[in-house]
Amino acid sequence: MRSTVKTPTSAHPWEDLPLGQAPDPLQLDNIKVQLDVVLLALEALAGIGSEAMLQAAADLNLESMVSDRVALWRLRQSNPLRKSSGGRKKLDVEEARSLVLIICHLARQHQELIRRAVALLEQMAEQNSEPHRTALLGDYLDTFSNTYQERMEQGENVSPDRLNQLALKLLIDLLFYGSSNGHRRLWLALLGQTS
Repeated sequence: MRSTVKTPTSAHPWEDLPLGQAPDPLQLDNIKVQLDVVLLALEALAGIGSEAMLQAAADLNLESMVSDRVALWRLRQSNPLRKSSGGRKKLDVEEARSLVLIICHLARQHQELIRRAVALLEQMAEQNSEPHRTALLGDYLDTFSNTYQERMEQGENVSPDRLNQLALKLLIDLLFYGSSNGHRRLWLALLGQTS
């Protein structure tokens, strides 16, 4: 069931995502990578695709930033770690803020699933058992690893253990990003600050 929760309409829906100074090029590259990888984790866990992301943009009145599949693809291709067939776009700060809002909106929509996955992860840790032994976490880890290896330039060179660690860290992060103040948490994490 899709949530119909709307954020307050304002001239700039990201106005509570502060920016003290513009990110330098290296920081902006890191932001691009992080946003794309967090979206990849959401895709792997909840099975969402571009339609859900575009619907989230519409729910949040962000169609001017993410208007269609091509625009979304180009934003995601701005990740410098992605295998690219061209079309790479420079990501600007407003687009990054828009992706933050979309990610957090989707994380809220799938909060029950995220909570269930994190609870399973905790249960597996208490039992000293491997997370992939549960269907939900096993499917998530496999999908995340396969998609990462397929899309990222050096994906085949990343060890399975490292990919699993990244996937599990992102799963826990998604729990926080789906909270009521999750967009600020994610934004500050991208800027290398603490909330």
